[in-house]
Formats: sequence, structure tokens, C-alpha cells
Amino acid sequence: MNKYQNLKYSDLERWSSFWYQINEISVLKPEKILEIGVGDKTVNNYLKAAGFEVSSLDIDPHTKPDHVGSVENIPLPDKSVDLVLCAEVLEHLPFEKFSACLEEIKRVAKKNVVLTLPHWGRHFSAHIRLPFLKHVRFQFKRSWFPIKHVVGEHFWEIGKQGYDLDRIRQIISATDYIVKKDYIIFESPYHHIFILQIS
Repeated sequence: MNKYQNLKYSDLERWSSFWYQINEISVLKPEKILEIGVGDKTVNNYLKAAGFEVSSLDIDPHTKPDHVGSVENIPLPDKSVDLVLCAEVLEHLPFEKFSACLEEIKRVAKKNVVLTLPHWGRHFSAHIRLPFLKHVRFQFKRSWFPIKHVVGEHFWEIGKQGYDLDRIRQIISATDYIVKKDYIIFESPYHHIFILQIS
């Protein structure tokens, strides 16, 4: 068992994030997928069982990825996959490397990138169900008095001081991605998902 294969790591919020990642990828219908940072392989195994061709990349050989390597230097040819999934990875590198990592991901992806990043801040949400009406839900997140401190192995997080969401969106757009959509995952508000198209 590796350090990811336990319910402390794969808690309910992370399972919700897995669902959204799988759903967004299923909508895009890629033929070949590269997953960067395999974790406990939940998403990887599901996508394979659903018939997708998936390979994996991780710096930790104990996770048994298809390719051992870094997102900073992906050992694959240009445009070799249709979609790259990079979930909760880039915050483990200094922020100064964010743009370069996005460029490297774009180098190997032909069409799309599904990216998730941690998003710190106070979260407010409501889910309303009324008889005979479609259920309605809404949410927003505010980072009042953003703090500098980042927990654990993260160098940075959206919402922390100096890393507001607008800045992250601007860097993504400056790397010539088209942001098709981005949102906080309702059931997992610490995770922010970006659906990117290669321009």
C-alpha cells in the first residue's frame, strides 16, 4: 500500500473531486489521456475501465506510474496525447514554475487540459430543493484578509496572499490556453477545476 491508499487521503471531498474530473473528461471524449500525479489511481483506474487509453506520470516510482518523471520535463513527444489531467500537482512546485509547467503540459497535449488546484478561503453555499421544481444550488468563496501561510507540502494556493484567482486566470490565459470554464467543486470547495482548451 502506498501513502495515498487510505481514506484519510481519499476523503469524501477528494472523492467528489474525482467524480468531477472523470465527468469533465468523459464529456470531452479524448482518445489518449496522460494523468500527471496518480495519487491512489482512482481516476486512472476508472477511466481505463471505461475504455479510455490512459497513461500516467509521477515523480514517485512507488506509485507505479507508466512514466517516472516531472511535470517540468514530461518524457513524451510533442502532441502525443489528446488530454492531460493534472489534479492537485502544480501547487507542490514553487509558483515561479507555474507558467513553465503549463507550457510543458501544453506541449504534450493536442486538445485539452483538466487542471485542479487548491483554493483557500471562506466558502458559502446553499442547496435548495422545492417540490415540483428543479433543485437550485449556488456558492461563492471569499478570501478576506488572505494569509501567507501555506499548509504542508504546498508552496502556494489560490486565495492565499499574492495568489488571487484573477492572477491565476491571467497566467493560464497568457500561456495561450482558452479557459472553457472554471469553478469551485460544490461538494469539495477546496478544489478549483479548470477546463482548458489548447488554442
